[in-house]
Amino acid sequence: MSNLPIRPDLAAKKPYGAPQLNVEVKLNTNENPFSHDEAFVSQVSAKLQEVLRNANRYPDPEALELRARLAAYLTATTATTFDANQLWAANGSNEILQQLFQLFGGPGRSAVGFEPSYSMHPIIAQVSHTEWVAIERTENFDIELPADLTALKNANLVMVCSPNNPTGTLSSLELISKLHEITTGLVVVDEAYAEFSQAKSAVTLLESHPRLAVVRTMSKAFGFAGVRLGYLVGSNDLINCIRLVRLPYHLSSLTQATAVQALEQASELNKQVEFLIAERVRIAAELQKMGFTVADSSANFLLFKGSFDQGELWSFLVDHGVLVRDVGISGWLRVTCGTAIENDKFLAKLKIFVEQK
Repeated sequence: MSNLPIRPDLAAKKPYGAPQLNVEVKLNTNENPFSHDEAFVSQVSAKLQEVLRNANRYPDPEALELRARLAAYLTATTATTFDANQLWAANGSNEILQQLFQLFGGPGRSAVGFEPSYSMHPIIAQVSHTEWVAIERTENFDIELPADLTALKNANLVMVCSPNNPTGTLSSLELISKLHEITTGLVVVDEAYAEFSQAKSAVTLLESHPRLAVVRTMSKAFGFAGVRLGYLVGSNDLINCIRLVRLPYHLSSLTQATAVQALEQASELNKQVEFLIAERVRIAAELQKMGFTVADSSANFLLFKGSFDQGELWSFLVDHGVLVRDVGISGWLRVTCGTAIENDKFLAKLKIFVEQK
């Protein structure tokens, strides 16, 4: 890149990405470990054949059917009524976040986040020339508002992950409401892992909080990481604003059709989600038995810490066929809840490491 006229502030940067290694057990990217069954695959395949016959035509630029299905899903799962005008869809929740920064960020504007949190937030801030202001979380990874609220008051965007990635921590609706009260900017709640939590969703606040946006994804609970479908819930005014920055026909007909089919099977997801929650509880208990500290999690992953060097432990696990994530928090590693067999292999290898010490 040194010979290209790249922006100076990006020249030394490295692209985002989780390491992809050829190991037996991959528990580093918070994916749903379950493949879709043959009946579902057949249904989607039949639908995609119909779509492909008309692939010479552009997709519905408004994704109206998909947005209506997303509204129905949220209405059914949050006991709060929504319609398609309050929903927006894009290629993964990252595209939604990028659109929000394009709208509300930019030169001379700022975004506040509570770290450690999702590492794409400051990356998107930089790419959009938005000043990034980080407020450090407590030792338990909770959010505690600072005595000086100037940064929050002046922020054009306030970013909150709940459940938080990479810690799994929840933020209360009371806190989100307080942030909405403090700032005159947009409060963005990133709920990528909401289905794994028993807490009320921030979408239940939308009616009384006009500057609130809730971002979700179908990558996790729906097992659609490869499809790339994220969505936003907000006011009709916010949805209309997003149209100013969306690219023409940004969401393909294939993606829209596949997501619609998945939403028809949403009730089947409950079994997978319930299993992963149970595995999260089991893994946490086993980690604690081995002497690890485990952060409270309401997601499909766990952050854990021992009295060992995190790099040494990470390398040991990789050498023994298990890949977890070093998220850059001193002493801590993150493990995704996989299948029972995958989780057992992770715990067995971890036990060997502990016993060797």
